[in-house]
Parts: sequence; structure tokens; C-alpha cells
Amino acid sequence: MPTSPLVPRAAALIGKWRSVLRGDEAEPGAPAEADADPGPDESSWWAKDWVKDPYLDGYEDLTFHMPSRPHLREEGEGHLVATLVRRALASQSRAVLYLHGWNDYFFQDHLAQAWADLGYDFYALDLHRFGRSLRGDELPGYADSVTDYYEEIDAAYARLRETHQSVVLNGHSDGGLIAALWTAARPGKLVGLVLNAPWLDLSGSLLARTVASAATKALATKAATWEIPRHESGLYVRSLHRAFVGEWSFDLALKRPNSSPLRPGWLAAVTRAQETIRQGLDIDVPVLLVVSARSSAPKQLDDEDLRRTDIVLDVDRVAACGPRLGWHVTTVRLDGALHDVCLSAAPVRQRYFDEIRRWDLAYGRGRQAQERALR
Repeated sequence: MPTSPLVPRAAALIGKWRSVLRGDEAEPGAPAEADADPGPDESSWWAKDWVKDPYLDGYEDLTFHMPSRPHLREEGEGHLVATLVRRALASQSRAVLYLHGWNDYFFQDHLAQAWADLGYDFYALDLHRFGRSLRGDELPGYADSVTDYYEEIDAAYARLRETHQSVVLNGHSDGGLIAALWTAARPGKLVGLVLNAPWLDLSGSLLARTVASAATKALATKAATWEIPRHESGLYVRSLHRAFVGEWSFDLALKRPNSSPLRPGWLAAVTRAQETIRQGLDIDVPVLLVVSARSSAPKQLDDEDLRRTDIVLDVDRVAACGPRLGWHVTTVRLDGALHDVCLSAAPVRQRYFDEIRRWDLAYGRGRQAQERALR
């Protein structure tokens, strides 16, 4: 996830790109974020064997190839791939699938352990153009629509259902936005959805959000992959990594201090997805929405707010979106939580895991047990 504000110079961009924006072409219609469930393309395929993960001891990877999704012209020859990561051989009837955030990949072994302690087999999906799935000259994180990710999530879900009776989806930030929309588009698939600071709305004032939305949509029709100039402090990633002032060790080539370039096509896709959230979803399973109690905008690496607030999203706006997700949403605000709640200080992340356990007992396995009893 890029740091807030996402497009601090949106008005200036409109002026700079006035000649670009004057074209007569109409804005392409927004793809339906709740499309039908076609399943993976017939030409797509999984690698034959799981291989040892190069980033985490005790994990294995399986690559999903999508030949029907060729690279953009700027990226050269090839096609998109996604990477399914597993912690161990299947041993439980329940599974959880984790979707990472923007400028991110799965590295949180302690999150996998927390789910394992609840009786779930843990899997994570590094989405195309992210983390383990980023290839060569691909544009990191770029997508024309949130629905671009549905094929690989469909494939991962189908793979998990081969060996598990039920699946919970757990998404963070950008992955939380994707997870919410995929769940709404795939009724009857999951038994629950856990969202860790999902990117359900843009930060900033209504005026800033409106200008940013209009600017990126207009630019997306003309220069979708153009790199938007911006200044980024890199404070968020540096506040997390132990090489700076943080607690965690992760690959700085996959989770970069200065994030990935922002591009109009991708920002327009996110804006459309968030507009769908505002219109309201009809998610048919219990949802747990967890965010920090407070947002802030620190300027220095020694600012204490870096270690106890969300410096990426406006958590009040995210929490306000909760009721629009579905019929049964539990919202939890955790004092001292970071943007990625599971990377917060030990007492705070333990509270996060405790909330997941409580929710699971009530609405996850507890709900499944109640439904079996009523049959």
C-alpha cells in the first residue's frame, strides 16, 4: 500500500496532462467487480511439483501459469503467474488463504502459526506482479481491474478445496479490498472473511479524493501505465524492518522502502473497486474487520506514532465502510495497531490473534457446527 495521501498533486497533474486529457475518447466502462464465476481459464496450469520456498524455511511454493494473460508491451515476452505458498502438508479439514497488501508479499510466519494454532492449514497467494510472482521487467503491482486477480484466487481456492472441507479468506490492505470483492462475487464459497486494515476507501478530504479520482480515471484512458511523479518518505517500511528501527526481517527487494510506482490505470482500478464498496456488497459469510484505533502522518523515523498508529490509511473511513460489506460484520479497533496489524508490537498483535480466535469460535467453526446440527 502506498503511503497517504495517494495522489498529493492530483490537481497539478491535471494541469500538466491537460493536453493528454483533452481527447474525445470516453472513459472505458468500469468492469463489473462482481462478475460471474467462470473459474480458471482452460489454458492456465499449475506447476507439476511444489518447490522449497526461497524466502521462508519450512514453506513450499507452487506456481500458477496464466498464458492467456500475456505481458504488457512494456514488459516484454511472457505471461503472468501467481504463487501459492503453503506451510505444511494438508492435515486439517479447514484452510485459510492469505492475500498480501500493496508493495508486499507473504513473509509473516507468525501469522501462519496463529492460524495453525486455531486448527487451520495456512496458505498464502503472492498475486501476479507481486513478491514471488514478479518476473523480469513486469510493472510491479500493476492491474487494470481488481477482477484481474480473480482467476488466480479461483484457482487457489479450487486447489485448497481438493484437500479441505472449508476455506476462510484473510486479506490485508490492497489484498483486503480484493478479498472483499472476490468474496461478494463468489457467494457460497467461503465460511468466513478476515480483513486486516483493508483499503476500502481513499484517504484525504472529500475534495482531494474527488480530484484524485477524476484525474486518475482520465489519465487511465490515455496513459494507463505512466509513472505518476511523487515524493515518498519510505517511513512505513523502514519503521518495520530491523535494518532500520523495526522488528521484522523481510526481503527489501519484494517489499520496498519506497514502494512501487503508482500508475493511472491501477489507481483507476482501485477507485472503481472502492466505489463498488460504497454502493454496498452482499457478502454472505461473517466478516471480521480489524483496524488500528488511530491514523497519523509522522514525518520522522523517530516519531512514536510510527510504532502505534496506521500511517497509510484513514482508519475512520475504513471502519465506516464496514456495514456496507455484508449482513454480518464485526469491527474491531485496536489501540496501538500499525497498518499491518499483525506486525504491531507483541501485545497488540496478540490481541489481533485473540480477536480472530474469538470470531472463529463464534462465527467460523462455531457457525459450521451449528449448521451441521440443524441438518
